[in-house]
Amino acid sequence: MTEETLNKNLPTIGVAESEEDRDLGFGSVVTGQARQRLLNPDGTFNVERTGVSFSTSLNMYHTLLSMSWSTFLGLVLLLFFLSNIFFGILYASLGDGGLVDVTSTPGDDLFVRGFFFSVQTFATIGYGTIHPVGVIPNLIVTMESYYSLLANALITGVVFARFARPTAKIIFSEVAVVAPYRGINGLMFRIVNGRNNQLIEVGAVVTFARFVNENGRTVRRFDVLELERRKVTFFPLAWTIVHPINEKSPLFGLTAQDIKATDGEILILLTAVDETFVQTVHARSSYKPHSIKFGQKFASIYNEVEDGKPISIDVRKLSKTEPV
Repeated sequence: MTEETLNKNLPTIGVAESEEDRDLGFGSVVTGQARQRLLNPDGTFNVERTGVSFSTSLNMYHTLLSMSWSTFLGLVLLLFFLSNIFFGILYASLGDGGLVDVTSTPGDDLFVRGFFFSVQTFATIGYGTIHPVGVIPNLIVTMESYYSLLANALITGVVFARFARPTAKIIFSEVAVVAPYRGINGLMFRIVNGRNNQLIEVGAVVTFARFVNENGRTVRRFDVLELERRKVTFFPLAWTIVHPINEKSPLFGLTAQDIKATDGEILILLTAVDETFVQTVHARSSYKPHSIKFGQKFASIYNEVEDGKPISIDVRKLSKTEPV
């Protein structure tokens, strides 16, 4: 299919939906020049900002909330050890008389003694076998007690916020398919809830982005695709999202080669209400031409159910396809 034919298949932009309303917030420069995916499969945007000062972009609270649990726990562990090493060095610098070890076999290493005393002070354990003697050691203990009070309160607050912050764990099928649908073809992909929590009022917005030639220049065009169903009230199992490819569809008449030639991308935004927290959660993903299969259909995801047993699905088959 030629570029002229592709452009003829594009719907006319109406007054209610101007070109500014179609760029999704990426801007005309990005939409006209970027030739890479706009949205990564994990939902992150494939953009980069430079020239912003570190102090302006720094948001420690947001960073601590959004990082992975392994990274967060690693940072807390690092903070714990560095804090105790610092105060252990301070205690060791006071000499043998600053901290008195009253155990039957006191250690000779002043840093080890100071480090473990700092751990006991930081965690408010207080065995009593090591204690400060003199004004300066007690002032350092006072400083560490105040510091540990703030540190423990902040860490506890962030941990609570991480547990309390609702997030969606939507699993998207690795591929989308163009398969027969009610006498025509349809673009389809599947989603499933990756957690045991319940999502309600799940809505989907699917946009087709590709490069077209307009007035002699190449620009990226966005069209919101009409869906068989834009929202489901309940989402207990899986949802196959379908865009009917009829005469009004921007995908009408396009082949896999056409989508690849125009660097097409299917952008998905999901919005749902987390029933546990009664808050709105979001999920994003996209499909590039190599992830869109023509002449394939999704295999059944449902397991055989015996009488009296609940309906079940096999999530491992979410991306499984078979020839039409």
